Amino acid sequence: MLAFQNQENNEDTSMGIEVGGILGLIWLIIVIWAIIKTAQSSAGPVAKVLWILILLFLPLLGLILWLLLGPKR
Repeated sequence: MLAFQNQENNEDTSMGIEVGGILGLIWLIIVIWAIIKTAQSSAGPVAKVLWILILLFLPLLGLILWLLLGPKR
């Protein structure tokens, strides 16, 4: 009975890791896309560097700020 419970817990943990890995990969792709769009924008070089640094060091907040206030085409 105890061995069965441990096996069950291990399956739950691995499933959580897989979902986190997939969501993490999706998030990474979105942040990379935002960095590429920033680099291709018509903003000045200093603004581009600042936005890219914000996206790298503050991924969640940086992406939200970039979507609201970031450089436009």
